[in-house]
Amino acid sequence: MNLNILWFILIVVLFLGFFFLEGFDFSVGMLLPFLGKTDEERRTIISTIGPFWDGNEVWLLTAGGAMFAAFPNWYATMFSGFYLALLLMLVALIVRGVAFEFRNRDSRPAWRSFWDWMIFVGSLLPGLLWGVALALFPNVMISSLNPAWNLTIYNASSSPYTLTVMSIIALTLVPFVLAYQAWNYWIFRKHVGHHSAVIAHE
Repeated sequence: MNLNILWFILIVVLFLGFFFLEGFDFSVGMLLPFLGKTDEERRTIISTIGPFWDGNEVWLLTAGGAMFAAFPNWYATMFSGFYLALLLMLVALIVRGVAFEFRNRDSRPAWRSFWDWMIFVGSLLPGLLWGVALALFPNVMISSLNPAWNLTIYNASSSPYTLTVMSIIALTLVPFVLAYQAWNYWIFRKHVGHHSAVIAHE
């Protein structure tokens, strides 16, 4: 296995970590307006992801950083080729984060209902758009002019030396990231539930 494949697999693992952990958060956001019949139920639902949702997005930042370092041509071309999709995704994630913070700033039903639907939209759009950008292996960007100009994991990667150095660094640091994520979930395992949601929002 060469370093191009190794780094592509590492980026896939980072994205899988993001999709696995943040996918639960997206699902909660998409189901929030439908499962929560009362404001108290919706607060309880949101509390299940309250301690974790922003921490889970670190996986996305790490995957983006790995793409920038290992496949700079892919990273650069992706933001122009998928500009609209990534812009909508970024706006959706920002709106979702703002909605989590602003929902309980006012007790009026209309205010909370508005932010509940913003959580829904901010969770739905990224789930739809990620598949558009990341389902092309071994191509990472398709050329609409000539298939020979497609970007692949081979012609979009950094030099072998750069990939080797980054592999050593990644093998050293990734276990700490995984251990911290596991510790985070272990610490908060008993702090999520109906009772904690009521206390947190009173």
